[in-house]
Amino acid sequence: MLKVMLLTLLGCGALYMLMVFGMALFQRDMIYHPDTTRSDPVESGVPEMIPVPLKAEDGWVVTGWYAPPRKDPTKPTIVMYHGNSGTIGKRAYKARALLDAGYGVFLAEYRGYGGNPGIPSETAFNADGWAVVSWLIARGIPAPQIVLYGESLGSGVAMEMSRRITPYAVVLECPFTALPDLAPPYILPFLARAFMADHYDNMAKLKSLRAPLLVIHGERDQTTPVAMSHALLNAATGPKEGIFIATAGHNDLWDHGIGPRIVDFLERRGQ
Repeated sequence: MLKVMLLTLLGCGALYMLMVFGMALFQRDMIYHPDTTRSDPVESGVPEMIPVPLKAEDGWVVTGWYAPPRKDPTKPTIVMYHGNSGTIGKRAYKARALLDAGYGVFLAEYRGYGGNPGIPSETAFNADGWAVVSWLIARGIPAPQIVLYGESLGSGVAMEMSRRITPYAVVLECPFTALPDLAPPYILPFLARAFMADHYDNMAKLKSLRAPLLVIHGERDQTTPVAMSHALLNAATGPKEGIFIATAGHNDLWDHGIGPRIVDFLERRGQ
């Protein structure tokens, strides 16, 4: 009987590890869901935005959209890093609201998304994100005049950029503590961290954050637990605010009027 139990346990353990290895092998297919459609700013409702091709440090060229502040050139420029699916065209409504409020906006796109060549990864996303920041700084927009806005997976890119510059502010929409923390509950945490190639460890990067932080999250979010936003806010040591919408989920915060509240945060930051 003991031998049968041991063989059963060994068999279950082997099946479990096989499942873990399988998930590790195809992890990026599970994380990244690129839409290869190339959108048009005019058709997306932001005709003043122009496509800007940027060459990342590793040589890949990725095209995003940019529009400067409408009236006041000293108004901050908001760099928006979107999540793991869709394209910048599907975030144009967010840019529209921020442009109308007088801010400059750069909708950052990633390789593999929006008609751009390349394969997504944390290293690739960070290279593409840095290409945007570098381009703005080269155009005379200083780091303290840049807002880093990260949506979901893009929160990891925004937090990485906040390690490299001291921005005007950081806004995180539905962020997570670290990507391995989102692994299925049947994957042991130490295995998730060991086998996942991309970590986007926002919690660790909070230690170096030197800018005001705004965290927004829907309490009905079924993708990223709202508890992770609370954990990030609790860990942040600088100026910070949190906005939690009881009736919102992961993708509909802007339908619940979050836009004006983001603008209010940025306006108060400038006073």
